[in-house]
Order: sequence, then C-alpha cells, then structure tokens
Amino acid sequence: MPVVRMLRQALSQAVQSPRCGCRASMVPVRFLGVSPRQVPVDANFHSASFSETDHPRVLITGGLGQLGVGLANLLRKRFGKDNVILSDIRKPPDHVFHSGPFIYSDILDYKNLREIVVNNRITWVFHYSALLSAVGEANVPLARAVNITGLHNILDVAAEHNLRLFIPSTIGAFGPTSPRNPTPDLCIQRPRTIYGVSKVHAELMGEYYYYRYGLDFRCLRYPGIISADSQPGGGTTDYAVQIFHDATKSGKFECNLKASTRLPMMYIDDCLRATLEVMEAPAERLSMRTYNVNAMSFTPEELAQEVLKHVPEFQITYNVDPVRQAIADSWPMNFDDSNARKDWGWKHDFDLPELVTTMLNFHGSDTRVAQAN
Repeated sequence: MPVVRMLRQALSQAVQSPRCGCRASMVPVRFLGVSPRQVPVDANFHSASFSETDHPRVLITGGLGQLGVGLANLLRKRFGKDNVILSDIRKPPDHVFHSGPFIYSDILDYKNLREIVVNNRITWVFHYSALLSAVGEANVPLARAVNITGLHNILDVAAEHNLRLFIPSTIGAFGPTSPRNPTPDLCIQRPRTIYGVSKVHAELMGEYYYYRYGLDFRCLRYPGIISADSQPGGGTTDYAVQIFHDATKSGKFECNLKASTRLPMMYIDDCLRATLEVMEAPAERLSMRTYNVNAMSFTPEELAQEVLKHVPEFQITYNVDPVRQAIADSWPMNFDDSNARKDWGWKHDFDLPELVTTMLNFHGSDTRVAQAN
C-alpha cells in the first residue's frame, strides 16, 4: 500500500507541475487508444488546442495529382502559405516546390504519417492519394494497396489525433445497377472497378469511423473533373481534358468513348470551392457524411459542338476503348446533388459554354476565340 500511495503522489505532482515547464494539455478521452492502432500508455502528449478562430494546419496527400496543387493554392490564400503542406512520393516541379511547404509522404508508411501529423501539428487532412479507374484496372494489386491499405492508415491516424478528414469519392462509386439519370446520394452502388470498390469502401469506412470513434469525416462524390493546368491522369472522363490539348495543338481529337456517352462533369474551380465549403460547413448542417456534387452533364458530341463554336476547323473522330466504354456505361449520367445544395449551400459557377471558353483561352487559343466571337 505505501508503494501505491507514493506512486499516486508522484503522479499527482507530475500532472500539477510538469517538469518541461509546459502547461498540462488535455487530450479528448474518446481519442485515446480508440483507433485500431493503439496509443502506448506511456506516450507523451503535447497537444495544441485548435479553435474555430484559428487557421487549420493542413496536410494534402497525393498532392501532385490533378487536384492537389490547385487545392493547396486555394487553401494557402485562405489560411496562409505555411499552414498548408503538400505531400507526395514524387519529386515536385520547381514552381510547386517553391510555392509553399512540400514534404515526402508515403501513405503506406503508417509511422511516417504519424510523424508528419505530430511534428507539423496537423488538424485537417485532404486525402487525394489514389489510382484512378483505367490505371487501377491495369494494376489491381497496386490499386488495392494504395486505395485501400493507404486509406486504413489515414483513417487510423486521423482518429488517433482528432483530425478533420476529407476523402474524395467519385461517380465511379456507382455501378450498372445504380439509377443513372439522376443518381441520388443514397442508392444501390455495387461498382465493377477496383477504383469504384475502393471508393465505396472509403465512404463506408469513413462513416463507420464517424459513428464509432467520432472522427470528423467528410466526403464529396466528384463528377469528372476538368482542369486546364494538368495532364490527363488515366481516368475514364479524361477525354474531356485531352480534347482541349488536341484542339489547340492540331485541331483534331480522337475520342475513346462513344459520341453519345453522357457523364456528369465539373470545372476544377467549382470542384475545389465545393471541397473547401464542405470542410468549413458547421457540423450541425451536415445531414450525411458523403454528398454528390455536380455542375453539368454532357456527351463527347455535345462538347465537340461547343468547341467548334470557337475552333471552326476542329475535327473529332471516335476509336472506342472497350474497357473505358464499359466503365463509363456503368456510371451515372447525371448527379442529383440537391442535398448538398440544401444542407450547405452548394452552387456551381461553370456551365458548358463557360467551361469551353475558359479551357481554350488557357491553352493559348485566344486569337481563335476572338475571331469566332
């Protein structure tokens, strides 16, 4: 008994008067050891408090993909350059490296992820590391590792450190038995690609961690995203990016989908703004953890007709890729995003005419557009 009494006294003194001279910090009890990766009982916690008036400390994984750099630029303007860390396993271009903090981060290395979160006092994570649809079908084992094992690491780190976590989903999370026009937030999904399966897994695991561990998980199902300053990355909707590269370089484009293939699409500025808006939305306004977001829906033929208004000599031909076509035929034709518009005020800015004008101007066809107008 004297030994127990002495230990209690020593513990009491240590809590009241920390030797490091720091103020004793309180860690939310529900996040101590609740994630599947248990926290050692003798771990030293030096937690920084975070309130709504502070800027979040942000980590973006897979940051050199189509969306990461643009999201980093948007968040740095809002929260300050040093508060947003871009990460990837690839070497960044010079302009990206010098635009703000960049670090190496392998989502399959759980220990490295923990170190990054702790050392940089991260409070928000945007998890963009993933292999896209067509690329994933070409390398299923790698897609399974990156899209699923990497997801588990992110979820565990986020739950352990009480982070706000955003993971994008996609039209690819639906399958041929899903209602296609329109596709609601809640319906049968059952995708037939490893990419789609991994995204459904992410949606359900994120929601499970929200209810089981209190993780602040937020997710948007993106339509096809069209951006001017990135190269196509192997996705089924990437024809809608490549068409502008080819239209301005050669005036010709060979499409790998049928002319009548209708898919939901969104310009990148709308996509990034939607992502920030859902992350900043008060928790009490969110009726669900995963939302559809949409802006427009068109076919390759309709897109080509709009391009022709600006580039009269433009020609499109079709050489259908059966793999990509089968994927597209299993996806939604149009998204019902009424819940996002109702709950947190989502509203898109870019329709098809604005999209085409913006993309052609970016790719250096200003004179053609001016002549056409």
